Amino acid sequence: MKQFSDLTEQEVLALAITNEQEASRIYRDFADGLKKEYPTSAKVFEEMADEELKHSTMILDLYRKKFGEHLPLIRRQDVKGFVEYKSPLWLTRPLGLEQVAKFVESMEFEAVRYYKTAAESVKDQEIKNLLIKLAVAEEEHKDFAHNSESAVNTADLAHEQKVARRVFVLQFIQPGLAGLMDGSVSTLAPLFAAAFATHSTYQTFLVGLAASVGAGVSMGFAEALSDDGSLTGRGTPWIRGLICGLMTFLGGILHSLPYLINNFLYATIIAIAFVIFELGAISYIRYRFMDTPFLKATIQIVIGGAIVFIAGILIGIS
Repeated sequence: MKQFSDLTEQEVLALAITNEQEASRIYRDFADGLKKEYPTSAKVFEEMADEELKHSTMILDLYRKKFGEHLPLIRRQDVKGFVEYKSPLWLTRPLGLEQVAKFVESMEFEAVRYYKTAAESVKDQEIKNLLIKLAVAEEEHKDFAHNSESAVNTADLAHEQKVARRVFVLQFIQPGLAGLMDGSVSTLAPLFAAAFATHSTYQTFLVGLAASVGAGVSMGFAEALSDDGSLTGRGTPWIRGLICGLMTFLGGILHSLPYLINNFLYATIIAIAFVIFELGAISYIRYRFMDTPFLKATIQIVIGGAIVFIAGILIGIS
């Protein structure tokens, strides 16, 4: 994958064309999926699709003027920093209006950041002017999607509050939650395997400490290197990495600390209680900030934790 900062002016425009065309097709799919139950909203997304095509044409005209007819194939997945679409929501049927609204707002938020960031990096004044113009247009597009009574059913929240919450979730909650989940679950197996294999509380604590430090360093680097935050709005990489690493360490060390107690039975009971508390906290955070139903979040994390916990015990007593 290419770094965004390494893109040439030709590639910046080529990628912008691809993104606008992709956005237009996604909006038309949304319109198609919403037209039965939400015909007014479907019309809104058709208009947004037309607008994205106009943007694409504007960019393509300038591209041909500057670089000729050859258009290199460069896509969002070829450049580090874009949000990864884990599933094609636009192909889902039936479509939920609230899900679509959140997805669209995220798309437009990313588009605005792309054009603003690109405008700062290019030298050609004509290209810079077009990118600035497109950033303004996408900002209006984002507001249009947000304020449309039929397309967005969360108008009771101010737009500024929603953006601030989104940035907070991206920069702090997501990396922290990822770290806490990994630290709480991944260290269960080595900790309880050591506990039931040795019945030594101090040796078990050392294993838990080592697993927590190792997982924290690994997750911290993985998060810091995942993207530079320039397009996703996820903030400074090293801050995200630090948050993720510390939360991973915390998730592992919490149920390791009880093994500083000399009594093996008491230490194990307290450690299990800590594990239950951690899994409950993870479920609540996913419910509170990630829009996951609490029961669903609890079942998912408890099943995963239980599998790793049981595996650790079975390995330890074997």
